[in-house]
Amino acid sequence: MTRPTPAELEAARDRVIEDVVAGGLSVLFCGINPGLMSGATGHHFARPGNRFWPVLHLSGFTPRQLKPSEQRELLSYGLGITNVVARTTARADELSDEEFREGGRLLAAKVERLKPRWLAVVGVTAYRTAFAERSARIGPQERTIGGSRVWVLPNPSGLNAHWSLQAMAEEYGRLREAAAGQVREVSDR
Repeated sequence: MTRPTPAELEAARDRVIEDVVAGGLSVLFCGINPGLMSGATGHHFARPGNRFWPVLHLSGFTPRQLKPSEQRELLSYGLGITNVVARTTARADELSDEEFREGGRLLAAKVERLKPRWLAVVGVTAYRTAFAERSARIGPQERTIGGSRVWVLPNPSGLNAHWSLQAMAEEYGRLREAAAGQVREVSDR
């Protein structure tokens, strides 16, 4: 695949890309919103500096590092991807608090319909705004949506310098272990 031109990236503004979802997933990952590269390619977390795909592999969610163009393979691992806000922008700060709150409402309805075991929101600030949880921290949350548990993960954007690749993989790995433990609990019944 060739890299989109600047004109193609700009033309991708405000697009909506298709979710990678199914009912009953183990973990539904939820990005903040798609970037222009994702809008231009139709693939989640498509920007080359984004660490989502490497972190998924390093944390043990996938047996190898997937490319954004292989995103549909996530379903075979019980994983999916959606976003808090559907429209593409160059930067997340182009989104209003109202868009985040509406996105949180729509996300909650989606989670209630799809019933993943875990909703994993990648970005604590987006989670705080979307769900009016000002004191939320990285990790498992008290909130549930329907029967789904919620975990807030660090944003894998290359701009998030507060988290190293290894520290991020460890946090994602904590969720993977919790999800695996939950699967075992369910299968033992």
